[in-house]
Amino acid sequence: MKTIQHWINGSPTTGTSPETAPVFNPATGQEQARVTLGSATDVDTAVAAAARAFESWSESSLTQRTQVMFAFRQLLVEHEEELGRIISAEHGKTVDDARGEITRGREVVEFACGLGDILKGAFSDQVSRGVDVHDFRQPLGVVAGITPFNFPAMVPLWMHPIAIASGNTFLLKPSERDPSAANFVAELYKKAGLPDGVFNVVHGGKDAVDAILTHPGVEAVSFVGSTPVAKYVHEQATRHGKRVQALGGAKNHAVVLPDADLEFAASHITAGAYGSAGERCMALSVAVAVGAAADGLVEVLARKAREVKVGPGDAPGTEMGPLVTRAARERVENAVGTAAAQGATVVVDGRGLKIDDHPECAGGFFTGPSLLDHVTADMDAYKEELFGPVLAIVRVDTLDEAIDLINANPYGNGTALFTAGGEAARRFQRNVKVGMIGVNVPVPVPMSYYSFGGWKDSLIGDSPIHGPEGVRFYTRSKVVTTRWPQPAQQVNAGFDFPTSS
Repeated sequence: MKTIQHWINGSPTTGTSPETAPVFNPATGQEQARVTLGSATDVDTAVAAAARAFESWSESSLTQRTQVMFAFRQLLVEHEEELGRIISAEHGKTVDDARGEITRGREVVEFACGLGDILKGAFSDQVSRGVDVHDFRQPLGVVAGITPFNFPAMVPLWMHPIAIASGNTFLLKPSERDPSAANFVAELYKKAGLPDGVFNVVHGGKDAVDAILTHPGVEAVSFVGSTPVAKYVHEQATRHGKRVQALGGAKNHAVVLPDADLEFAASHITAGAYGSAGERCMALSVAVAVGAAADGLVEVLARKAREVKVGPGDAPGTEMGPLVTRAARERVENAVGTAAAQGATVVVDGRGLKIDDHPECAGGFFTGPSLLDHVTADMDAYKEELFGPVLAIVRVDTLDEAIDLINANPYGNGTALFTAGGEAARRFQRNVKVGMIGVNVPVPVPMSYYSFGGWKDSLIGDSPIHGPEGVRFYTRSKVVTTRWPQPAQQVNAGFDFPTSS
């Protein structure tokens, strides 16, 4: 059986720990590989390699770094199908969905290709007599990313291209559930001309994570995952003197007003709720039906949920694949049962789904789309991030009541409003306490030249990811004040605090 190794200093590395973990094909339920779980020693080896590489990489020209990014970007285009199938086989999402995440990650590479303009500093001439001031940004050193299973290509691509193009070296700890994408990307970087040691991958679980968070050679840590773990990462890493990006969980609402086109809204909400089996931090998990929109919206959502084509991710026509693990399926299906016991109406029940057209999938981790109506804010199906294909409908009377509902939720990642009215849209986007907002857009993930990050428990600390905030995170500023007096010039030094006179 295949064993997935670390990637350290430009080549696959066995590591020091004999411990491994299974990697499943979620569509069949069969173990298809083993992944090596790294130890603190393996992390130390990777950090040492990255630190050695930083000495020369940080001194390389900006032109050299962006040329590597241009070559890497082209390789991502050429190998998109292959990488998409690797992701689908280990995560379970459709190949088309996997290609989509590669595209959104590649956009950050394209942003990194233009980093020269963003890294330009400012210059002020003659701030005092014969005195000028300028600033510039420098890389931090060795930085690390700890990334989730649900986007094994895209989320790391939101981190390392900007970090590397800025002159840092990078250590990635991907999810052990779908680890192969990280190694494939490492190979593409090598083909693109990235020097050995600039990009490294250490697989593993909590031991590897803790080693990264406490390692004195790691200057900054980027994390995407659940809120409890984001809080842990932020606390541990900051305690050890590191910069931290820590993005947590979500409970994203889609508000539908009576003036919305219900077919349009329901189509987009269905895709936003059930795409990638709901395993997205930007998935729509709550539809807030306002006033007279409710009954019609439920009717259309129910029809569309029943029409979702569920099957293996590599089968033509599949719209939704399996969940990533058997435990994830059990958790999601138990949540549907709990919702019914707490008073919700199960309009569409996805539990116990059988994939009859694919007998090889009898042991796969499949569940169908579930739609719950009459959900209230005190029910578990509303309060918990289910991370599965379950859409809860909450009925309210007014837009203001919908805004109050969203603002009372502990999460503030993404939200959407479906309406034909500009006044309502403007009121919504100004008053809702959420970091990313869509108006007639179900999944408002910003483009790469903006930054991604929510509010409240969806972002621990204050550092969003990619875009301008990403550049600021992976660099630090120096401000230089200079004077070049003429050789014969008499300069009197004063003992008072210097001013610009």
